[in-house]
Amino acid sequence: MAFKQVTSPHAHGAKSTANVMKLVVLATIPGLVALTWHFGWGSLINVVLACLTAVISEALVLKIRKRPLAFYLGDYSAVVTAVLLGLALPPLCPWWVVVIGTVFSVVIAKQLFGGLGYNPFNPAMVGYVVLLISFPVQMTTWITPLALLPEGISHPDFIESLRLVFSSLAPVDGVTGATPLDSFKHTSGVTVDQIYQKDSLFSQAMFAGVGWEWVNLGFLAGGIIMLSNRLFTWHGPVAMLATLALMSLIFWDSGSSQSPGSMMMHLFSGASMMGAFFILTDPVSSTVSNRGRLVYGALIGFLVYIIRAWGNYPDAIAFAVLLANFCAPFIDNYTLPRTYGHTDRRKATERSED
Repeated sequence: MAFKQVTSPHAHGAKSTANVMKLVVLATIPGLVALTWHFGWGSLINVVLACLTAVISEALVLKIRKRPLAFYLGDYSAVVTAVLLGLALPPLCPWWVVVIGTVFSVVIAKQLFGGLGYNPFNPAMVGYVVLLISFPVQMTTWITPLALLPEGISHPDFIESLRLVFSSLAPVDGVTGATPLDSFKHTSGVTVDQIYQKDSLFSQAMFAGVGWEWVNLGFLAGGIIMLSNRLFTWHGPVAMLATLALMSLIFWDSGSSQSPGSMMMHLFSGASMMGAFFILTDPVSSTVSNRGRLVYGALIGFLVYIIRAWGNYPDAIAFAVLLANFCAPFIDNYTLPRTYGHTDRRKATERSED
């Protein structure tokens, strides 16, 4: 008698780390396309240079640690870190800024703690904050959106962009400018309506800032792609964006000269959507339960608004995420789900009596 082997119908193949990381990289494409369209080739150059630096850096550290290169490089976690850092950096920033930030992210913030799964802080945001504190001029020089360039001036082409990046030359006059958050923050004594009328970043925008609203919509689209593939749950991103929107509404005050800005500006300017869907959702440095993710996301949204409105940095995603990373173990301690068979929840520090 011949027997036929039948696979159990309830057996499922879990997503591998490599496949998850690849999908995350693919989900960044809409945001990267929007950045490239509105701000030139600089972001794409950042991403490629950061990826090369990350792979080489991680390979050298793994070699020193005597770990198998193919196994650890094959999870693509270094590439994801590099892509996120490259997207966060200003287009056409000098090559050495990208290299220093990537090396710090991969070697110090990740491998020094033991590699993937052991880093307490988001590696890309650690590298970003180190660069922001160390090189404030390079990190705050952004490119003017394509729609606002003066007549007769365009963004540098790809070859010219490479020359500017690797020669560390400043872009030509008229191509650099402030971001919407930076422009809004450093305008004092003027009402919101007056800012929107005088500043072309807002007067020519649909609802947030020229170029930036499309970049955020691109990252929102990427976030929806990842949610539909169940790479993470909705709790963290929704809690962050809802808290940021709520804080914006509470302190809106009808647009006086003291107003920190509208809800739409805070949601669709800066790195809001990238932070909500690509940074906050890092499974290693964030919380583990759904209740914890709600608290964690709300904390980041609260901190982003506080720093943007009354701090020294216009965009606060990196600082807010790192502060929340520090709080994640504490949040996990008080938000553990109820253990099966028990009626009450317990803290992580409590021992089970069973």
